[in-house]
Amino acid sequence: MTEFDVVIVGGGAAGLSAALVLSRARRKVLLVDSGAPRNAPAPHMHGFLSRDGMPPAGLLEVGRDEVKGYGGEIRAGDVTELVPSGGSGFWVLLSDGQRVSARRLLIATGLRDELPDIPGLAARWARDVLHCPYCHGFEVRDRQLGVLGGSAESVRYVQTVRQWTTDVVFFTPPGSLTPLQRSELVARAIGIVEGTVKQVLVENDQLSGVEMDDGRIIRRQALFVPPRFVPYNDLLARIGCEMDDSGWVVRDGTGLTTIPGVWVAGNVANPRAQVITAAGEGSTSAIAINADLIEEDTRNAVRAFSLGY
Repeated sequence: MTEFDVVIVGGGAAGLSAALVLSRARRKVLLVDSGAPRNAPAPHMHGFLSRDGMPPAGLLEVGRDEVKGYGGEIRAGDVTELVPSGGSGFWVLLSDGQRVSARRLLIATGLRDELPDIPGLAARWARDVLHCPYCHGFEVRDRQLGVLGGSAESVRYVQTVRQWTTDVVFFTPPGSLTPLQRSELVARAIGIVEGTVKQVLVENDQLSGVEMDDGRIIRRQALFVPPRFVPYNDLLARIGCEMDDSGWVVRDGTGLTTIPGVWVAGNVANPRAQVITAAGEGSTSAIAINADLIEEDTRNAVRAFSLGY
C-alpha cells in the first residue's frame, strides 16, 4: 500500500490548486481525477485574472503539468471508498482496485447542474443556454436574452442579467409574481412572459427562441437558466461529514469538515464558486492541511525524541 501525506479527490481548479501548493510544500500528494469537469461543455472561461478566455481544458492541462513538475502524482479514475484509519488518516480505495493511505484528505469533486426538463434545453447548455451572467454575460451582451424563472431568486437573477442588455424577457409561471416584483421588472423594461415553456427552438445550430405551450413563440438569442446545483458529496456523506439543511457539507473558513482530517474546496461545498474562486479555496485548504500536518509532525518528533529514537 502506497502512503501519501494528502490524497486529493477531484482535479478541477480547486483540486489542482491545492495539489500545487502542497507539492511545493514538499508533501507527498496524490490527486485522483475522474476526468469529467463541470465546465467541460464551455468553450472558454472568464473572470480568471490572466486566464480570461482560456478554454477550461487548457487551464487543467497547464495545472496538471505544474503539479507534476513539483513531484505531485496524478491518476485518472475514481475513488470508490474512504475508510478512517487512526485519528485523522484514511485508506483510499481506487476504482482500479488499488488502495493507498492518506494522512489527510481534500475532497474537490464539484457538482452537477440539473436543468429544467424542457426539450432542447440541455443540448444548448454552455453554448447559448447559460447559467452565470458573470461568466458569460459579456459574450452575449446587447442580444435578445431570456431568463427562465419561477422563484423569488430567479426574479433577482433576471435583474442581474439586465445589466448586460436592454432586451431581456422573464419567463415565469402564471401567478408567480408579487405586485412589487412585477413593478420592479416593468420599471427596468424587463419583458414578462407568463405561461409554461414548451420547448427551446434552434435554427442553423443557434438558439432562436422559446415556444410556449399556448403556441406563442418569443424570439431570443440566448437563455439564462438558474439550475439546481447537486454536489458530488457521496464520499463525504458516507464517512459521516455533517450536512446543512440544504444538503451542503458543513465546513469552516479553511474548508475543514466536521470529520478530522477531511477538507473540502470548490463547488462540492460552494455552489457559487467560479473557477478563480475554487482555485483560491483550494489554496486556502492546502495551507491549512499543511499546517495541520506540521502540528502532527511536531508531536511525533517530540514523542520520538523523548523516547530516545
